[in-house]
Amino acid sequence: MGTARSWPARLRRFALILILGSLAASLLLVLPLRWLDPPTSAFMLRDRAEALFGREQGYRFRHEWADLERISPNASVAVVAAEDQKFASHLGFDLQAIDKAVRDSKRGRKLRGASTISQQVAKNLYLWPGQSFVRKGLEAWFTLLIEAAWPKQRILEVYLNVAEFGRGTFGVEAASQRYFGRPASRLTREQAALLAAVLPNPIRYRVDRPSRYVQKRQRWILRQMSQLGGRGYVDTLDEPVDDGT
Repeated sequence: MGTARSWPARLRRFALILILGSLAASLLLVLPLRWLDPPTSAFMLRDRAEALFGREQGYRFRHEWADLERISPNASVAVVAAEDQKFASHLGFDLQAIDKAVRDSKRGRKLRGASTISQQVAKNLYLWPGQSFVRKGLEAWFTLLIEAAWPKQRILEVYLNVAEFGRGTFGVEAASQRYFGRPASRLTREQAALLAAVLPNPIRYRVDRPSRYVQKRQRWILRQMSQLGGRGYVDTLDEPVDDGT
């Protein structure tokens, strides 16, 4: 009788240990990367595995870490202009974009992405592609941890180094070398905007053979870059917000 009654307590204790263990593990995955550069990401590992097991001919993996100081501010402003113009002010989620995406979906319109740069960092580093509730829940949790543990400049730095810019090409340094034959520190506004233009789907859209859509998007990004404040934008990311008091 006593053994039967103890099962609920044991289950609760086990569940508590599992939850606390998961929280500790996720913190250990996120917090050190505030200072340590991740050598790879979940998406990089998946990409290389697919090429290996699929015996993909001509596949070449490219990735080289570059600190934010070694990346042209043009690249930083371009990806923010293209992917997440509220990056400096939100806490990981663009609620207005999410609401609009939901409303558009209900009206039968094409599903639009509403992921912030912080969410994309969480997904690329730790998770896998897909739209399941489990994956989206984990993405939200890791996004909250990243926003709490890292300054905005660090989030942007990691994003620029793990984002995919073409088959097997990860990070802006590798992309700059591959497509323009120059380091990321020397990217022009036009080159940075072209790289950012393919980010929605770097396999379908090509930097080396830009479609009319990509060229149109590049011109739009260039206009948005000017509105964000140009090269000085990055320096303002972690400045305290003036509330007028």
